Amino acid sequence: MKYLCLAYGEEEKMNALSQSEMEDLFKKCQLYDQELQKSGHLISGMSLGWGSTSLRLRNGKLSITDGPYAATKEVVGGLVVIEARDLNEAIQVASLHPAARMGEELGWGIELRPLEQCAAQAASVEKE
Repeated sequence: MKYLCLAYGEEEKMNALSQSEMEDLFKKCQLYDQELQKSGHLISGMSLGWGSTSLRLRNGKLSITDGPYAATKEVVGGLVVIEARDLNEAIQVASLHPAARMGEELGWGIELRPLEQCAAQAASVEKE
């Protein structure tokens, strides 16, 4: 089963890091990705920019706004898609991500969500 690991952080705290602290952090994330790749758990992963644009229908018209949809200090800063037998294995894999291990000082955290196929994807898989 595939799981999405959303890595949350606080932009202000991340921007306060020194160049060497930031390089160390990126190195830890790269090592984590390499370990996931070696173990066969990694499907995909990437960092996200802090800025975002939200689209939402309001009173029948499309509303476009800057910033994350939710009003919060923490925003999604990266995502990793993993393959795991079940939720317990997914938790074990996600718990090794730097965002889960050094979160307090940077406002980091991981949200783990199962990925489900939509009907069109399921039909496509069945044809193969």
